[in-house]
Amino acid sequence: MVHKPSTVQSPRAKALARRLLRDTSGNTLAMIAAAVLPMLAMIGGGIDMGRSYLSQTRLQQACDAGVLAARKKLGSAVVLTGTPPADVKTIGDQFFNQNFRTGQYGTNNRSFAMTLESDYAISGVATVEVPTTIMYVFGYKKMALSVNCQAKLNFSNTDIMFVLDTTGSMLETNPSDTQDRLTSMKQTVKNFHTQIEGSKAPGTRIRYGFVPYSTNVNVGFLLKSDWLVDKWNYHGRVPITTGKTVTYDDYDTKTTVVSGSYTSIPSYQTTTCPANTYTWWDISTGTNPDGSTYGRRVENGDYYWCNVSSDGSLITVSGIRFDNYTYDWLTYFDQTITKEIYEWVYRPINYDLAFLKGATGNDPPKQASIDVKMYGSPSPSPANLTAWFRGCVEERETYEIADYSNVDLKKALDLDIDLVPTKGVVKTQWRPIIHEISFEPEIWWDGTGTFQTPKQSGNDYLMAAWAGLSACPAPAQKLAEMTGGDIDTYLGSLYADGSTYHDIGMIWGGRLLSPTGLFASENGDAAGKTTSRHMIFLTDGTTAPYDLSYGTYGIEPLDKRRWNPDSPAGGFTQSEVVEKRFAVACEEVKKRNVTVWVIGFGTSLNPVMTDCAGPGHFFEATNSTELNDIFSKIAAQMGDLRISK
Repeated sequence: MVHKPSTVQSPRAKALARRLLRDTSGNTLAMIAAAVLPMLAMIGGGIDMGRSYLSQTRLQQACDAGVLAARKKLGSAVVLTGTPPADVKTIGDQFFNQNFRTGQYGTNNRSFAMTLESDYAISGVATVEVPTTIMYVFGYKKMALSVNCQAKLNFSNTDIMFVLDTTGSMLETNPSDTQDRLTSMKQTVKNFHTQIEGSKAPGTRIRYGFVPYSTNVNVGFLLKSDWLVDKWNYHGRVPITTGKTVTYDDYDTKTTVVSGSYTSIPSYQTTTCPANTYTWWDISTGTNPDGSTYGRRVENGDYYWCNVSSDGSLITVSGIRFDNYTYDWLTYFDQTITKEIYEWVYRPINYDLAFLKGATGNDPPKQASIDVKMYGSPSPSPANLTAWFRGCVEERETYEIADYSNVDLKKALDLDIDLVPTKGVVKTQWRPIIHEISFEPEIWWDGTGTFQTPKQSGNDYLMAAWAGLSACPAPAQKLAEMTGGDIDTYLGSLYADGSTYHDIGMIWGGRLLSPTGLFASENGDAAGKTTSRHMIFLTDGTTAPYDLSYGTYGIEPLDKRRWNPDSPAGGFTQSEVVEKRFAVACEEVKKRNVTVWVIGFGTSLNPVMTDCAGPGHFFEATNSTELNDIFSKIAAQMGDLRISK
């Protein structure tokens, strides 16, 4: 017999069941217990993730700082050498460590590695482990973080104008160098160009211009013919009769070869005229009853004559070589001659300059010469002298300034670097230097004497060009994109000559670089991209003008355009005038948003130079190694050092 559970409940049991169904206090506790673990996971995860995000942000900043510091230390010289400086990694690590210290935010196993890329960028990878706290309970003991970074040195559109001292002292050699300053400077500029070109990004326009300077600058062939005056006065001389005559006996000489020979030396070009080795002596002499004289002469050695090229850069050497060349000579009376006596009148002479103008007013002038009767003895008339225009110019109108804190650019047109000349308005135009028309009465060829003009004299006074006092440097070059070959060719044309006039270098460097002046149509920003403009001004000496020079302000003691030695305005010396005008010109250049860098090579810079450049933009180099380092620093500062990823 089977018994089934009874389904009949007592009233008491039914009441207990109903009470239990209504009681929910136990449910809440169960629900809380079930929710604790998910809530801990959410809160702990938030805390750990927040610390992770903070660590990652700081790690990225440290990575960026490390590669930026390393790339800055790397500079641009690596493009030239191919070898990074040894301390690049050290510097990068130092900056990384300073920005993310060991154990920061409780992290472990920090690492930082850098790589030099093919485009000379520096890439970095930084990693670190972040230990967990609450999440540790759920089996997540650490979080591994990794960030990437990269720094590049790029160049935006950039114009660079080199204003280079090419005075005679550039042929000197610094004590710790093995080559002269001019050669060292050329090599350094080549290296600088290589560094810049190797660091620029595709599509970037970088242009280079050059202004070699000494007593003057050679800019004439960059100008329009209309920017030059049509006529100008030059310090020449003309013969004039004294109303007197002179009578003298004229003699002639006959020769008969005895032995030996002489031959022509084939012409060749060089930069200096060789010294003669020619000698002669009479081994016998005598006098005949009729008064004629005779003798036997022997000649040996080399006799040279040299012709300087029109631009002054090369000398063509010709000559004769004598080899025991022996001959008999006889000198005898020929005739009696009576001549008028002439003397020179030294005075300004006005010349028409049409011979050097281009085909149209917009064409550049020509390298040309004019023959003037100023050579030799004035009796009875002088021979022709060929006078050249080689590209150097005299400055336009200016005035002698007493107060350089208040310069009137409406009068000092030479210091207005943006003023475009007006055809026919002489004060706005430049005046071609015709080098051989530069006589200086009463100055003797040894530099002694006192200036006097006008003056009539039978004396042959100093001519600046033939005395080496009218230097005209190699032609300047406007801004242009240049290959390494272009740079080599241009630098190969530079030569050293003349005195140190810093002001004219600064003036014309500014004119060729300014985006708002003579060449505004060429010098403006390209394709809507801002152009960064820089002038690198390099000199090897202090200001050293010479009052006997024929330069950009004429022969200064005669022309007195900016300096009167008899009663100088402000009491300034000629050197002080040059330096003060340099300072004014430098400020005008910087007003065009140009960064000026000044370098002293083998010399100390004076306050005028350092004030022009400003803090951080002037340098001194005692040798070629230091000069290369300075140019590398400038290249790095010109570039845009930035994080690329």
